[in-house]
Amino acid sequence: MRPILALIALLGTAACGADAPPVRPSAGVGVSVDNAGVSTNANLGATNGIVSVGLSL
Repeated sequence: MRPILALIALLGTAACGADAPPVRPSAGVGVSVDNAGVSTNANLGATNGIVSVGLSL
């Protein structure tokens, strides 16, 4: 029983792409005050060391 469960776990891990570099999430928020008033910003992103993607709001 144990070898079968180990084989299923190994196949499941291989199927989900666990051999790829880990994806690191990033996030940030900011508030700024100037003569025009108060403004806010936020950004979300992810990188795996080679490719980075992000979204700024």
